[in-house]
Amino acid sequence: MTQPAEILTGTHADSLPGVVEVLTRTLGIEDRAGAITRETRLFGELPELDSLGVVELAAALEDRFDIVIEDEDFTGEVFESVGTLTDFIDSRRTGG
Repeated sequence: MTQPAEILTGTHADSLPGVVEVLTRTLGIEDRAGAITRETRLFGELPELDSLGVVELAAALEDRFDIVIEDEDFTGEVFESVGTLTDFIDSRRTGG
């Protein structure tokens, strides 16, 4: 069975685990990494994610995925859940 090229090259196949890793490391909640899924809500569910945490998370995501997060990207929709954040990262990685 053939794997899609993006899985073989590791471009988007590692986005979710990478986002979870950056999120947990940045917020200092590595012990909860196994419980974080695409459906995990960010605001309201992770008390560690305050306004400073969002800025630190964005900077860490930019470094990890070699993307730029513009000021206008800091919306409730992007940071609603781990899944919406991962989808945003994926769109940036493809030039979206």
